[in-house]
Amino acid sequence: MKLNVINGMYIYGASGHAKVVISGVESQGIGIVKVFDDNPECTSCLGYSVSFWDAGEYEEGGLMVIAIGENGIRKRVVERLGAKITYGKVFHDKSIISKYVKLGEGTVVMAGAIIQPEVRVGDHVIINTGAAVDHDCKIEDFVHIAPSATLCGNVHVGKGSLIGAGSVVIPGISIGENCVIGAGATVLRNVSDGETVYGVVK
Repeated sequence: MKLNVINGMYIYGASGHAKVVISGVESQGIGIVKVFDDNPECTSCLGYSVSFWDAGEYEEGGLMVIAIGENGIRKRVVERLGAKITYGKVFHDKSIISKYVKLGEGTVVMAGAIIQPEVRVGDHVIINTGAAVDHDCKIEDFVHIAPSATLCGNVHVGKGSLIGAGSVVIPGISIGENCVIGAGATVLRNVSDGETVYGVVK
């Protein structure tokens, strides 16, 4: 799968997560137009100059990705920037994405991630390094699937939830909105909205 970008991408965020997003863009031979951040003391990221956000430096129609790992902050930035921003998608050249997958705007897929057929991914989702998403999963907006997490087949993840690093969700499970699945957890039951769970969840 290739990025459909002509003039490069805009990146909003200049933290460690942004470095991984930028690496994904570069892996496909695409340039970075501008990197923005809300911290005026942040001036450089991977050699790119970082600017405090100024709408005048964004060319209307240019593709942007919000490179912020925390779901709530990412959502607030999208809401603050408003409808004039056009969002792109980033998938690292070393990710594996079935042609039968649907990815929403602003979504990023990192190196080593695998997404299998008939998966539906919402807007501004992170499928992080080495994560595996098997067939027929549905991932809603502003979700973060952390490094090496595994969603087995037909899993549903609600808006704003975090699936922690190295966790495993067995087939057919439903995870509600704004949930936290702790790192290394094994999820054997449905998880209700707002729950935080760790360990073997049964």
